[in-house]
Amino acid sequence: MTDQTASLDWRTTDHGAVPVSTQFDDPYYSLSGGLDETRHVFLAGNDLPARFTGDFHIAELGFGTGLNLLTTWAAWEAAGAPGQLTFTSFEAYPMAPADMARALAAFPQVAPLVDTLLQRWTPDAGPTALTDSLTLNVITGDARQTLPTWDGRADAWFLDGFSPAKNPALWEPALLAQVYAHTAPDGTAATYSAAGHVRQSLTDAGFTVGRIPGFGRKRHMTTARRA
Repeated sequence: MTDQTASLDWRTTDHGAVPVSTQFDDPYYSLSGGLDETRHVFLAGNDLPARFTGDFHIAELGFGTGLNLLTTWAAWEAAGAPGQLTFTSFEAYPMAPADMARALAAFPQVAPLVDTLLQRWTPDAGPTALTDSLTLNVITGDARQTLPTWDGRADAWFLDGFSPAKNPALWEPALLAQVYAHTAPDGTAATYSAAGHVRQSLTDAGFTVGRIPGFGRKRHMTTARRA
């Protein structure tokens, strides 16, 4: 596990206290509604929950507050699909559990899941069974080092690093090529970013790249599929 943890400021909004990374000067989720953002960008962007049939593996760049996991978890349970869901996240700066609890208090819709997450998982826990059908594994450290050595392949990727302009390391062509290499056939990826260099790097990696309407004030976002 990395000994580096997230350094935060807190910004008060109509939606509660939003954590802002002081390392990257960027909020962890949309100031206008993080839950809706996750549903739009990462679930709908990967055609979920329609693809929840049998065993399914989601991987993510940037665990953050855990909101993407929680939103996915709720959708998985609502879908009632058979099989196992594995959620693997790569995170360089894990957030302290107390900070996660404060951030996630803004989302009462997933409060029971938050309680279970914080009771059963810690940043250094390794693979953790959150339910009989859901396993979480947060791999800490620089994804440029940890992803190439990972032996998994994801059916869907959530590319949720901080803004490419503020955290370019998570959007480097070499790392996105590793995302492609660790994507199952017919697997997908989605990101809120529509930056031209991100789209080009995903294309160069081998993905078929699309552009769809973004969330909130963002006009566009990016989807990708591996043939």
